[in-house]
Amino acid sequence: RDNLVSLTTQINLGIITNLAGAVADFGTTAFPVNYQKGFTWASGVGLNQADMMWSDQRTLGPGANEDIDLAGVLTSHLGGTLTLARLKALLVFAAPTNTVNVTVSRPATNGVPFLAAAGDAFVLKPGGLFLFTDPSAAGVVVTPGTGDLINVLAGAASSVYDIIVIGGLT
Repeated sequence: RDNLVSLTTQINLGIITNLAGAVADFGTTAFPVNYQKGFTWASGVGLNQADMMWSDQRTLGPGANEDIDLAGVLTSHLGGTLTLARLKALLVFAAPTNTVNVTVSRPATNGVPFLAAAGDAFVLKPGGLFLFTDPSAAGVVVTPGTGDLINVLAGAASSVYDIIVIGGLT
């Protein structure tokens, strides 16, 4: 375990949109929406808590893929080996300069069960964003050797993506 002092996490999501249109007889109408959600997690292993994070900007060659192993392979930003027991949040952002899609999946073998079924995936077009959160105390269980992988696949050209993983060590 790293010499971790504490981890605080704040995730803010905001969507501001306004649907406007003309109506008969000189009028206009509007339907504004200001949707804001915020998640604030303290350091720890309970509800609305996490105690470790890892992030990176990565580049994959044409058609290449990689497994992000959350248990025992990644090096934490504080220097130790990262072995998550719980996944609390995952963000993946495909660079808008990409010319092909990035596919993120729960591998059929040894995948972290953050998607419904083994082999499930989502496709991010250039500039696309995926955000998953599980603020529960249990989070998504990461099991070394049998449930610890998240796979990222590039399309037919090189792709850049950002990834942030937040979780618990116990």
